[in-house]
Amino acid sequence: MSIGALDAATAYGRAMGVGKGIGGIGGGAGGIGGVAGGTGTTAPSGFGDMVEKMVTDAAGSMRQAESASAKQVAGKGDLIDVVTAIGAAETALDTVVAVRDRVVNAYSDIMRLQI
Repeated sequence: MSIGALDAATAYGRAMGVGKGIGGIGGGAGGIGGVAGGTGTTAPSGFGDMVEKMVTDAAGSMRQAESASAKQVAGKGDLIDVVTAIGAAETALDTVVAVRDRVVNAYSDIMRLQI
C-alpha cells in the first residue's frame, strides 16, 4: 500500500480536526478509522500529539475487536459486530503503519541531504 502526499495531507488535516464535516472511508464523519470526528475532544496541537492520538485510537479499536471476539466465542456476541470491530481495528492499524512509513522515509531523505 502506498500513500501519496495528498493522502497524507488529507489524513493529517482530518486528524487535526480540519475535515470534520467531510466523510472519510466508511462514509462516517469520523474520517479514516474514526481518527478524527466530532467527539467533543480538543484537536491535537502538533504532529506528535496527532500520532499519539492515532496510536491510542488504534489500540482502543484493537481492544474493542478483542472484546467482541471474546463475546462471540462465549456465545454472547454477534458475528457482524466482530467483523465490524476487526475491520475498524485493521483500518486504524493500517493508517498508523502508513504514517510511520512516511515518517521513516522523510527521516531517511533528510539524513541524505548534504549540508
